[in-house]
Order: sequence, then C-alpha cells, then structure tokens
Amino acid sequence: MVKRIICVTDGDGVAVKAVTAATRALGLGCVLQSAGNPTDCTYDQLLENVMNSQYEVTVILFDDAGQPYEGRGEEYMIRLTYEHEIKIIGALAVASAERSGDWTKVDISIDRYKHLSEWGVDKEGFPDIEENRIHGDTVYSLDQLQIPYIVGIGDLGKMGGRDDPKRGSPVTQTALQLILKRGDTNVKNDRALRENVNTKYKKE
Repeated sequence: MVKRIICVTDGDGVAVKAVTAATRALGLGCVLQSAGNPTDCTYDQLLENVMNSQYEVTVILFDDAGQPYEGRGEEYMIRLTYEHEIKIIGALAVASAERSGDWTKVDISIDRYKHLSEWGVDKEGFPDIEENRIHGDTVYSLDQLQIPYIVGIGDLGKMGGRDDPKRGSPVTQTALQLILKRGDTNVKNDRALRENVNTKYKKE
C-alpha cells in the first residue's frame, strides 16, 4: 500500500505542538522523528517511521535551521520522492523572518485569519508583497520536487496566538485540509516526478 504523506517545512518545538494538535483533530498520522532545529535523525530512521505509520495520510516535519540552500531536511524530502511506496501529496511551506533566504512558489497561501490568498504570507501570517511566493528556511527544494499542492503559511503554532496548539492550531488545520481536498487531484505522473528531482539521491 502506498503511503501518502504531507511535508511541513518547520520542525521547532512550537511547530511540533501545532502539527501534533492539528493532525490529532483531523485524524492524520504524524511523524516527529525528523523534527528538531535542524532535522537530526538518520534517513533510515525516518523511512522506518513513515512506513510503519498506520494512517492513510501522514504528516512529516523537516527543518534546516536557516541553512542556505539544501540542508538535511530538504535532502530527506528529496530522497523520499524516490521511494516507490511513498507519494507526497502536498506540502506546507512555512514562512521565516529572513526574506533574503530561500524561497519557493506556492499554489496558494493561507493567512492568520484562515483567508486564502494568491499572495504569499510572512512569518506572522500577514499577506506578503510577492504573488505565490514564500520565503522560508527549508523551502529551497520544493519547486524541483514537483509536489502536487503547496500551501504557504506563517509560523506554525504562533501568528499572534491565532494558531495556538491549545486551540487545536486552526490555521495549520485549515492548510492541511486544503491539501487533503486538492492534493490528490493534482498528483503528477510518478515517473516524471522521479526523473525531475535532484538525481544525486537516485537509487541504483
């Protein structure tokens, strides 16, 4: 059975609480092995946890801790696209405070008020000045992975308290629901996806 996963480009302590609260409310799986600031597990540990998930859809956290370009978190996302028993159906591209860092295109963004927008959002969940673009720490490789549906979002669990885990992280919940509704309908051809990602991780 193919494991369907959603990638989240944040892994600090508050993001862990937000994703845990949101996935619990939505009945989704959650793999925290690759959380941390930055991601600190081995790839084999991560893969084992993903494959052992009993849920139809599992959410995975990744974090590069501000490392420019491709860090360990993004390396693991890339490698997962080569696993024939795994299908990435979407990603949450989490904004950071540093605009000079990495960026990615997104299909849509969600602001702190759970409003959808074609504009990007900043760390606080306010509309940004660039259309369909998010600046973040762990988003450099999302474009090349051809992920079916990417949602831009502010800092998970925060955004002025509007995504507080004690409230079930409602902004994160809404973003994940968008992927659940739209991600599978936009799934790219698996062969095309695997041929277009960074080939240095390709299995022999």
